[in-house]
Amino acid sequence: MSKKMTGHQFGKVGVLFGGRSAEREVSIMSGTGVLQALKSRGVDAHPFDPGERSLAELAAEKFDRVFIALHGRYGEDGTLQGALEQLGIPYTGPGVMASAIAMDKVMTKRIWHSMALPTPHFIVLDAHSATREELRQVPDVLGLPLMLKAPHEGSTIGISKVAGYSDMNEGFALCAKYDEVVLAEEFISGRELTVPVLGAGRNARALPIVEIRAPEGNYDYQHKYFTDDTKYLCPAPLDDALTQRIQSLAVQAFTALGCEGWARVDFMLRSSDNEPFLLEINTSPGMTGHSLVPIAAKADGVSYEDLCVEILKSASLDLKPSKDWKPD
Repeated sequence: MSKKMTGHQFGKVGVLFGGRSAEREVSIMSGTGVLQALKSRGVDAHPFDPGERSLAELAAEKFDRVFIALHGRYGEDGTLQGALEQLGIPYTGPGVMASAIAMDKVMTKRIWHSMALPTPHFIVLDAHSATREELRQVPDVLGLPLMLKAPHEGSTIGISKVAGYSDMNEGFALCAKYDEVVLAEEFISGRELTVPVLGAGRNARALPIVEIRAPEGNYDYQHKYFTDDTKYLCPAPLDDALTQRIQSLAVQAFTALGCEGWARVDFMLRSSDNEPFLLEINTSPGMTGHSLVPIAAKADGVSYEDLCVEILKSASLDLKPSKDWKPD
């Protein structure tokens, strides 16, 4: 880390976790870990749960900066970032626009596709009006198996693998419970990889690649957070040229959306030809005992505690208050 800062130089810090999304349970685990890590480094850190306390209470705390450890809607989707901009409280992670776009898998893929970054082929289906005939035609276009996803959820919530035509209706109904549209995506058979990115602009850098090997390839909610059956290989066993290519793609995917601070970019590496495909980007990644960013940081020689401090140090505002502006 450049230019060491002591815990006291950060002032009063809020660690935001919990929240109102379907990922509340995971967020509590992430935030608890971050809070303890910052305190261990002498940071004056305090917990704050936006799911239980109001924005007025957040303003009243007079935090000098906040660490966002919220996952999903109302924390990772730009809404909270906008409130923090209004309050003038620097925060970790990408800003309002990047957070909002990255939270939407459809918009993310559209931007990547427009910039010729590799992402699986996809179709967007209306959750309310898609007909049985439309659903039946999806496998004809994308092939089988295919993936159905709720575009605004994470932690493998609202996701279904479709093996045959007969599975389409059930899988679609599952995803439609979570969102206004359903993302149908080409299935890439291969190795699951993820790449954390830290920094901003030209200074953005990729951490070592993590390969995820889940039992029977099923990296679901349970295997992500609550079992030790999933294996994480870091650095991933890839040759140097492919490693550099994937890390470069991760940084390009990060900067294409205007991200800064930190995020985690998820890939599939196709078995047939070792071609990498971008799946999604997480702008407030998990920081639990099973989480991927700390695994990559450790492989890079950065402890969990130092990682938390480095992320906190990057806290900023998109919109800088004018020079003559003063808070009440």
